[in-house]
Formats: sequence, structure tokens, C-alpha cells
Amino acid sequence: MTAQVVALLGVMLDDPTQARYGLELARAAKLYTGTLYPLLSRLERAGWLESWWEDVDPSAAGRPRRRLYRLTPTGRVAGREGVQKREKSLGVGFGLGPRPAGGHA
Repeated sequence: MTAQVVALLGVMLDDPTQARYGLELARAAKLYTGTLYPLLSRLERAGWLESWWEDVDPSAAGRPRRRLYRLTPTGRVAGREGVQKREKSLGVGFGLGPRPAGGHA
């Protein structure tokens, strides 16, 4: 699992049921969109993500509609296991455990 995949999964595992759009994920994971979108595609093909176009009228919203991404149940389990293995191998933590009281790590 590459550092980029770990960064993306770390963001998505922070709130695994939340649907997010690509640019939001790129900013949060600190990834270039040219890196992010191939990762999203690969994770979706692996069954770790699901995606869909948001149901919005672009003229009413004043912007193009967005493609939304969310972890599947398989992606939540496999992603957490993969990130934890990576953490152990590097001897670091990416903050995917329980959060301390007050919400700050």
C-alpha cells in the first residue's frame, strides 16, 4: 500500500460513511488530482469504493455536479487493516484509532 493510498484512506476512514467529492479528497489528503483520480478508480474497481454523480441541477447550484465517493463496507475493513499494517511496518500512526476527548489528537 503506497503512501498516497494510505493518505487517501486515512481521510476517508476519518468518517467512513461520508460521501466526498474528488477535490475535497485531494485537498484533505494533500494529493494532486492527477494522483488522486487514478487511485479512486483503482479502489473502486477493487470494490473498496462506490461512486455516483450527485443529484443536483448545475444551473441552480451555480457549479458543475460532482462525482461523490464513499467507502464500501469491504473498503472500510480492508482499508483499516491495510493502513494498520502500513503503520506497523513504519512504526508510526496515522491517527485512525479512537480519538481522545475533545476531538483533537
